[in-house]
Amino acid sequence: MKAYWFDNLPGDQREPHDSGREVSPEHLSKLGILHFNYPNVADVDALAMERDYKNRDEVTISPEAMGDIYEEKVKNFFHEHLHEDEEIRYILDGAGFFDVRNEGDEWIRIRLEKNDLMIMPAGIYHRFTTDSMNYTKAMRLFKEDPKWTPLNRGEETEKNQFRQEYLKARTSVSV
Repeated sequence: MKAYWFDNLPGDQREPHDSGREVSPEHLSKLGILHFNYPNVADVDALAMERDYKNRDEVTISPEAMGDIYEEKVKNFFHEHLHEDEEIRYILDGAGFFDVRNEGDEWIRIRLEKNDLMIMPAGIYHRFTTDSMNYTKAMRLFKEDPKWTPLNRGEETEKNQFRQEYLKARTSVSV
């Protein structure tokens, strides 16, 4: 995993957009983001048991796997949104970028590669894209049945219970 401030320059979303300013794991932790590097699925299984993740699936995001809808889907993943569940991703192959908003509403880009596992809290604004190789194979883990409803950022999501709980939790960690 590599985390850094997003450069906000024009260009394809799948390019690195690396500002050259790194973001520390401690800073990510204050945002509620956890990261692990697990070279085998047995480690993921142990984490799933410890955190009570009952369900999982695998997804391959690539032009070969998705066909004609690939470009549209990647653009949709890149719309800023939140979920009402934790988002847990274990990269089985390939790579991708998760961008998350910090407390100052700036983008932090997190590059995940094979064996990286990241947990994002419910209520955090984020977006996802593959890198320029256009290939990410990931395992998604869930506490219960998956809820795939992305809630795009707007007035309603600012009032969302999960967003409000996230903001309270983030504030208490920062103090």
